[in-house]
Order: sequence, then structure tokens, then C-alpha cells
Amino acid sequence: MEIPKRGPDELLMHITVTGKQVDVGDSLRDHVKDRITAGTEKYFGDPIDAQVVFSREGPLHRVDCSVHVGAGIYVKSHAPADDAYAGFDAAAERVEKRLRRYKRRLRNHHRSAPIENIEVPSYVLSPEDEVQEPTEDSQPIIVAESTTNVPTVTVSEAVMRLDLANAPVLMFRNRAHGGLSVVYRREDRNIGWIDPKNPV
Repeated sequence: MEIPKRGPDELLMHITVTGKQVDVGDSLRDHVKDRITAGTEKYFGDPIDAQVVFSREGPLHRVDCSVHVGAGIYVKSHAPADDAYAGFDAAAERVEKRLRRYKRRLRNHHRSAPIENIEVPSYVLSPEDEVQEPTEDSQPIIVAESTTNVPTVTVSEAVMRLDLANAPVLMFRNRAHGGLSVVYRREDRNIGWIDPKNPV
């Protein structure tokens, strides 16, 4: 696959390729960088960076791709396969498909005013102990703590971000009324929208 040529003043997209208990050789690393660069630049002019992680999932290779295209927007996908190349190609194809679907909106979004983000705490809780019965006063155990950016966007932009990130849920500040809203993927694959209209 031919990679577009860049001038001396143009920035190259930073691509990180890693393996979790998987040896990623130079040939596979070059294949990943060539395809990610060509595939993203075809639909989006200047993506910022990308991460590709190879791991094992039983007898299969699992590949996770994440491409940062700016303004806090990430395009994510994953795919399992019998070999690393096939897994990566399947994951990369899903990234390209999402970029193709939202190509015009992403370009317009990139040229518009910067998105305001608020940073909120985010926690990972351990499941309740199956042996000990929980009481009214018992609190779940926090196993990880981080922060999450909550963007101020329209409902359609939130749905686009949810789809691009292949995420199950996305909280956002609704640009229409300033309150917090949530979009999520339902079991029937439709998108749900929770909108309490709680201006802050």
C-alpha cells in the first residue's frame, strides 16, 4: 500500500504498536504503520496519534486499535483472528469504515470551534462479594480511579462519538440546555438517550 508523501514541514502521525505477551516483529509493525497511516489519511487529513495492541485471547490473537483524530474524538475497534495480521486487518477495516461513515462531519467538526470538556472523576468498582451478603451500609470497593472528559456537544455529535469509539455508553453536557445527558448502546443495537435536562 502506497503511503502519501509528506513535505519536510508536515507532522507525521505518531503510531505506537505494542504486544501483550505477543512478540511484534518489524514486518508486522511496518504493516500496521503503513495501513493505519494510509487508511486514516484517506478519510481524515491529520490524525494525531494511534495505538495498536496485540494480545492473546485463548487460541486467538486479539488486536485493539485506537486512533485519535482530534478534539477528544477517538476511533476504536478490536478484532480476534487466527493470526496477528488477519486480526489487525479486520480491526483496521472497522476503523476505516467508521471514518468513512463520518468523514464529512469529522472534517466540519475539526474546523469548528474547540469543544469544551469538563473533567470528572471516574471509578472502577469490584463486584460484590458473592459469599458475604451486602448490608445497607456496605460500600463497593474501588479498584481503580481516573478522570474522564465529558464533552459539551449536541446529541448527534454524542452519538457519533459513541459509534466511533465503539463504546457502550457516553456521558456528555448537552449543548442545547447545558445539562448532563447520556447516550448508550441498547441490546437491540439501537441507541438510547437519557436526557434529564438538568441545567447546571
